[in-house]
Amino acid sequence: MGELDGQVALVTGSSRGIGAAIARLFARHGAAVVVHGREEAAVTAVTFDIEADGGRALSVTGDVTSAEHIASIRSQAERELGPISILVANAGGSPVPPGPLEELSETDWRRSIDANLTATFLTVKEFLPGMKARGRGCIITMSSAASRRPTVHSPGAYAAAKAGIETLTMSLALQAGPAGVRVNCLAPETILTERNQQLIPDDVKEQLRRGHPIQRLGTPQDVAEAALYLVSERSSWVTGITVDIAGGAVLV
Repeated sequence: MGELDGQVALVTGSSRGIGAAIARLFARHGAAVVVHGREEAAVTAVTFDIEADGGRALSVTGDVTSAEHIASIRSQAERELGPISILVANAGGSPVPPGPLEELSETDWRRSIDANLTATFLTVKEFLPGMKARGRGCIITMSSAASRRPTVHSPGAYAAAKAGIETLTMSLALQAGPAGVRVNCLAPETILTERNQQLIPDDVKEQLRRGHPIQRLGTPQDVAEAALYLVSERSSWVTGITVDIAGGAVLV
C-alpha cells in the first residue's frame, strides 16, 4: 500500500526538472498522476517513465496562464482519472534575465508575474472549488529562496512574484482549512535540474555550494521528498507554511 493510493495528483510543469521528480515520486507512492507541460514530447516521456515503473499517468498540455486551458486540463483529468485531490502548482520560472529595475519593461514585468503568480492563482482557482465540495484536498504552491533572499542574480520581478505566492498560500490556507483542504508552499534554492546542470559552469557551482551550510547543491529529488511529506497524512496538521528547500542558505 502506498501513501497516496487512490488519489489523483496534478503536477503542473512536470515535463522535466522538479515537477517531473515530484510526479514520479507521487506515482511510486500510489497516486495516479496528471503530467503537465507545454511540449507534448517531453510530457509523454515522463508519462512513459511512470507507466514503465508500474504507475498510472495521464499526459496533458496547456498554458497555465490561460483560465480556458486550465479548465480543459481539469475536464480531461476528471474524465480519465477522476477528481484531483492533490494539486502541485509547480509551473513557473524566470522568463526575464536579471537587470536594473528601471531597465525592466512593463511587458517583461507582466511576463514574470503571469508565469508565476497569475499561473498559480488561475490553477488553484480552477481546482479549489471541487476540493472544498468534497471536503478533502492538498495543494502545494512553488516559491523560491529568491523571495526572501534576493541577490543581484535573481530578477526582481521573479522574486516579487514568488513572494506573492507565499502570501497567497497563507491566505488560501486560512480560507480552505475549514473545508478540509490544506495549502502549503515549497521554496527551493539552487537545484541541479537538467537545465541548471548544463547552464551553470562548474566553477560557479562550486562557489554556490560553498554558500550553503549543507555543503552541496539541491536536487529535484530533495524537493520531491518534501512535496510528498506535505501531501501525505504525515503532515495532516500542517498548513499555511513555506518550507525552504535550501540547504540552510536562507540563514546566511
